[in-house]
Amino acid sequence: MPCSPGEIGSLFLFEKLSPEQLGQLCAAGRVERFEPGPVYTEGEPATCFYVMIEGTVVLSRRVGGDDVEVSRTSQRGVYSGSMQAYLGDRVQQTYNNSMRVTEPSRFFVLPAETFSDFMQEWFPMAVHLLEGLFFGSKNTQRAIGQRERLLALGSLSAGLTHELNNPAAAAVRATATLRERVGKMRHKLGIIAQGSYSPEVMANLIDIQERTAERVAKAPTLSPLEASDREDALGDWLDDHGIQDGWRIAPTFVQAGLDVDWLDQVAAALDEEMLPNAIGWLNYTVETELLMDEINDSTARISHLVDAAKQYSQLDRAPYQVADVHELLDSTLLMLSGKIGQQIKVVKEYDRTLPRIPAYPAELNQVWTNLIDNAVQAINSVGGEGTLTVRTALEHDRLLVEFRDTGPGVPADIRGRIFDPFFTTKPVGEGTGLGLDISWRIVVNKHHGTLQVESTPGDTRFQVLLPLTAVDPDDTTEEPQ
Repeated sequence: MPCSPGEIGSLFLFEKLSPEQLGQLCAAGRVERFEPGPVYTEGEPATCFYVMIEGTVVLSRRVGGDDVEVSRTSQRGVYSGSMQAYLGDRVQQTYNNSMRVTEPSRFFVLPAETFSDFMQEWFPMAVHLLEGLFFGSKNTQRAIGQRERLLALGSLSAGLTHELNNPAAAAVRATATLRERVGKMRHKLGIIAQGSYSPEVMANLIDIQERTAERVAKAPTLSPLEASDREDALGDWLDDHGIQDGWRIAPTFVQAGLDVDWLDQVAAALDEEMLPNAIGWLNYTVETELLMDEINDSTARISHLVDAAKQYSQLDRAPYQVADVHELLDSTLLMLSGKIGQQIKVVKEYDRTLPRIPAYPAELNQVWTNLIDNAVQAINSVGGEGTLTVRTALEHDRLLVEFRDTGPGVPADIRGRIFDPFFTTKPVGEGTGLGLDISWRIVVNKHHGTLQVESTPGDTRFQVLLPLTAVDPDDTTEEPQ
């Protein structure tokens, strides 16, 4: 269609240009009419710059498998397309949204290279400023993003150190006590050996020791009331049979699963003179078994924490793989357990029938970390007591991971901005404003999923929806860092 410099000059983008410049624009570009339908599609090479002369335009972004409308307007002069053409091949020149028109519409269309040339020639200082803003913003975003990861790593390291310290300290204490008890056991055995006992009696004592150790391994879990009653009964039995410090021995025997019936069997198998030393020896036997169980539990806990750290970091695994989201969630919750604390109740509502999904597990763990951290801070802001619920479910053809907290909620007036880079409600120095932005890009750009929030006071839910089917890693589009 014919291009009129006067009509082009009436658009606010070009109203300050000279008649000569408007003539050059019309000569280099074209006016094109589009019928209702698509004009260009997100991800395609950005070849043109579009300025609407008349009509109605709709811009959308692809989120998962859906196109989400982000703008609809009939205002003359709105523009879209290859707006970063002046950066040349320093950034990937693709359309970052999709554009369609809902009625017959006219656009002034300028080839991307020509648009870039005009920008460089007519607005050299503006181009330098824009370049500085663009790359400066990206560099700042990258630097603060790395800082955000380091802060998260520091928090996780502190939590992991705290979690490892408890079982490690317990193992050290148990080992020292075990060494002491073994020494006393040797001493008690020497006293018994000095007695004039027949080989049959000694063999019987050894058999009782073996069977006592077996009972320790099968000790039942008692309620506090049951344990107290059994301690009283055992204490009375020991006193009645002349055993000194029976009140000290009784709790250990109860913990080991021994009862009055068992002690009656022991007494029946040994003579009265041997019984006190035999009970003392069995007490040391029970204590060593319990201490070895404690050491075993502590070292198993340490091994479990190390496995969780490896699962969280994915250091020994491929970046892209088929993963179980529940394993990822559990490892993240364990790594953050120190930060979550005792006052916050964690509820897991997992649908264990969900399939494993193709994903970048290490990056999903970062998403879980950011969302859990936000939930914990929200709960802490209202006193520190509350509930964090982590739920998984099948939502149509996608896997849902939901983080629900009982914090104050996200105000409606900022709900649409929380995923924007550098937006934060935290005091200066306490938040970078990139946690949710990073999470959004990992979920949406990297996994072709959806990240959304629903919030009312006392009930905030961040929902991650991930596709069940494989996404070609080479097809993932991520904005420049």
